[in-house]
Amino acid sequence: MPTRPDKTTVIYDDLCPMCTFQMRAIGRLDWFGALELLPASAPRAEQLTGVARDQLLTLMHCVTPSGRMAKGARAVRMLGFRVPLLVPLSVLLCVPGVIWIAEWVYRRVANNRYVLSRVFGCDQMCSVPPREDNLGQDTAESTASTTSGSH
Repeated sequence: MPTRPDKTTVIYDDLCPMCTFQMRAIGRLDWFGALELLPASAPRAEQLTGVARDQLLTLMHCVTPSGRMAKGARAVRMLGFRVPLLVPLSVLLCVPGVIWIAEWVYRRVANNRYVLSRVFGCDQMCSVPPREDNLGQDTAESTASTTSGSH
């Protein structure tokens, strides 16, 4: 599938119910269609970033149309500037020193995301895929194959 040059690509852990739920929420807030949500399990994720799949699964990654890449809390900041309701959060993350605290918090949450998914009750409801219109084709195909096999 060709790269979508007009969109910032967000690569997330699609095996994590909490991560998938967050991407669904971000997809709904992406009013201007500025983001492409791409699961880390999609072959194009490694091709786009040059990062191994196991590393893509540890932290969220964002890649801009110009090829600039960020991960973790810096990826949250990057995508936040593209989603109107998240702009205040991104501005806060630009305050000197705040990004370091955010990275520390992000890593703690990322390292415990599967436990947190269970604690917060993320089950099948949380794992509903993000909105289809801003997903990469790889996601739509994998979602179709998953849902057709479970009925």
